[in-house]
Amino acid sequence: MANDAPSEKKTVRVTIFNQSYALVTTGSEADVEELAHRVDELMNNIARGTNVDASRIAVLACMHLADELRAAETKHRTLSRLLEESLAE
Repeated sequence: MANDAPSEKKTVRVTIFNQSYALVTTGSEADVEELAHRVDELMNNIARGTNVDASRIAVLACMHLADELRAAETKHRTLSRLLEESLAE
């Protein structure tokens, strides 16, 4: 029954691309910090050596992460199909 209880909301302060954000999570604060760090690194890597504004850098970072997600979803579907085929034999 403990799983039915609402999760406690926590505010996590992170910095992404030199901007501070207060993010609310019901999950792990460390996970939020890790994700923010990953996004910050990605945006800084994209910005390195360019004069592009922050909103364009954010869009490029989102496109990069969307591509990674699509690749992971494709791999997941392939592995799930292989597992189902293996179990059917």
